[in-house]
Amino acid sequence: MAKTRYGTDHGLNLRMFIVGLLLVLLYGVVVLILFALHIPIAIAVGIAVVVLLIQYFASAKIALFSMKATVVTEEQAPRVHGLVDRLCALADMPKPLVAIADTDIPNAFATGRSPKHAVVCVTTGILRRLDDPEMEAVLSHELSHVAHRDVAVMTVASFLGMVAGLITRLAFYADIFGDENGNSALIDMAVMLISAIIYAISFLLIRALSRYRELLADRSGAILIGRPSLLKSALIKITGSMGQIPTKDIRAASHFNAFFFTPALSKDSLSLSNLFSTHPTLEKRIAELDALEAKMQGR
Repeated sequence: MAKTRYGTDHGLNLRMFIVGLLLVLLYGVVVLILFALHIPIAIAVGIAVVVLLIQYFASAKIALFSMKATVVTEEQAPRVHGLVDRLCALADMPKPLVAIADTDIPNAFATGRSPKHAVVCVTTGILRRLDDPEMEAVLSHELSHVAHRDVAVMTVASFLGMVAGLITRLAFYADIFGDENGNSALIDMAVMLISAIIYAISFLLIRALSRYRELLADRSGAILIGRPSLLKSALIKITGSMGQIPTKDIRAASHFNAFFFTPALSKDSLSLSNLFSTHPTLEKRIAELDALEAKMQGR
C-alpha cells in the first residue's frame, strides 16, 4: 500500500487478508458448483474470471452508473474540488476523480480499484445540507477508504456473493430437477443448498469487514483534519435528514449501503441485528469520535 498520511492500519490489513483468503476458498467451491451443473470446468472458470475482471477494472464506472453520477470538472464543481485538493495535499496522496450524483439522499462514497483509479462521489443532497468544514470531514472519511484500498477488497468480496446468489436462482429456475432415477434432483438440491450457504457466509464476512473499515475511516479521516467533532456533526445531520427522504428513494439506493458514508436505511431498519449491518450504529460511531476528540484535546 502506498504510504499516505492516513497511515497503515494493521488491523484492517489482517482482516482484509483473512476475508480475502476465505473468499478465495469459497470461490473455489463456486467453481466446483458450476462444474456440478454440468458446465465444463474450463468454461466455468473462464466465465468466473471474466466477470471478476470486469467487476474489478470497471468497478468505478459500474458504481457511478448505478448511482446515475457524473464525473465533474473543477469548473463545474469548484467547491468539491477545492475540498478534495486540500485533503489530498494534507494526506500526500493522488487526487481521485470527483463525481456528483443528482439525488436528494444525503450521502457520499468512494470507489475504484486503487488510489490512482479512484472516484469520490457526493450527492447534491449532502452538498445542500452540510457546510464546508462538515463536507471536508465526510470527504476525509471517503479518502481514507481510497488510501487503505479497502474499496477494492469490498468490490471483489461483493462479487462472490453475487455469483453464489446467481447460481441459486439459476438452479431454481432452470427446471433441471429430476431424471428417471431421481439422482439429479438430489444433486441439484445440494447445489442450491451449498450456494445459499456460500452466499450467507460471504454476506456475513463482507459486513464484518465493512463495519471495521467504517470505524477506521471515521478515525483516520477525523485525525487528518484534526476535528472529530466535525465528522460527528455531519453524521448527525445526515442521519436526521434521512427521515425526510421518500421511502422509494431510500429503497432504490439501499443496494449501495456497503459503500455509502452512512447507510441509506429507514429508521425502522436500524433495529436489525448489527450482525447484518454494513455500518456500526450511529451511537457507536459518535462514541468513538467523542473519545477521539477528548484524546486529541488531552482530556
